[in-house]
Amino acid sequence: MRVFNLLIISVIWSWFVHVCSLTMYENESTFVLDFYTKDMRLYSIIIPVYNRPDELDDLLSSLCKQTYVHFEVIVVEDGSEIPAKEIVGRYQGRLDLHYYVISNSGPGMARNHGARQARGEYLLILDSDVVLPSTWLEHIHDSLNHYPVDAFGGPDKAHASFSPIQKAINYAMTSFLTTGGIRGGKKKLDKFYPRSFNMGIRRDVYECLGGFSGMRYGEDIDFSIRIMEAGYRTRLFPSAWVYHKRRTDLTQFFRQVRHSGEARIALNRKHPGSLKLVHCLPALFTFSVCLLVIGSFFCWLFLVPLIIYALLLFVDAMFRNKCDLRVGLLSVIASFTQLFGYGTGFLRSII
Repeated sequence: MRVFNLLIISVIWSWFVHVCSLTMYENESTFVLDFYTKDMRLYSIIIPVYNRPDELDDLLSSLCKQTYVHFEVIVVEDGSEIPAKEIVGRYQGRLDLHYYVISNSGPGMARNHGARQARGEYLLILDSDVVLPSTWLEHIHDSLNHYPVDAFGGPDKAHASFSPIQKAINYAMTSFLTTGGIRGGKKKLDKFYPRSFNMGIRRDVYECLGGFSGMRYGEDIDFSIRIMEAGYRTRLFPSAWVYHKRRTDLTQFFRQVRHSGEARIALNRKHPGSLKLVHCLPALFTFSVCLLVIGSFFCWLFLVPLIIYALLLFVDAMFRNKCDLRVGLLSVIASFTQLFGYGTGFLRSII
């Protein structure tokens, strides 16, 4: 009888040990699979390009130096007259690189074409005129592990090697003195509206929303508004910044910001209530400057507010650029160009 009891106890104990082993194995396997999935997540980087092969060269070069390497690159040539095929060919063996050529359709449609070819869980959208620090994708990956949001974006900076005019335009587009600070440098991390120069989104969310619209200008703001309206979670990742070259002359810059001003009115018609007071400030500035200049023909004191504002811009820009007097002076010109360009485009669309 004792032997029989010992046999029963032995069988029960063996069964218990076996069940515990299976449970531990399953938990360990789940942990390993989850760790593997997070650590090996594939990203699809989509870059539309139009007549900018040299800038694309710098961007692809910076992608070769990324510390996180699980990504593919999709370059979409949007009907360029100066193709980037030769530049792309130099990186075919160094990157998981795919190159597509489409007829000129605008950046939004080019991004949509790239998204249809993508395999990654997240789509990372870049402008062709950015350059990435080596830890850019690593910061995105780590941030997503902590904050698994549906869409996100990062700020932009000027590289020390940029020309004085590029640094000045960067100042005009990022300083709070020009309303540029509303774009990507603010500290409100959640409920952030990503911009297409440095933007990420889950592929399934992108597909659910149908990608970018056919708007020629302001298509990235339209897309961000639709992301928010659909109830998806967004966030600013401050550490995932990029170097943004922007325009290289003031004429191109004026044309760019004028289109942005025009697009803001079109966006408000498409998304009623999206127009905020801060969006009207450049138009108010433009109108006020015209009145002050007219008034100065009768009394020079009307120019005092403009002189004070210009001095504030000069001092702030100079100290933000290591006391570079030239950048400070150009920043004043670039800031007035940014405000006038946006303001005239805004007023033109209203009238």
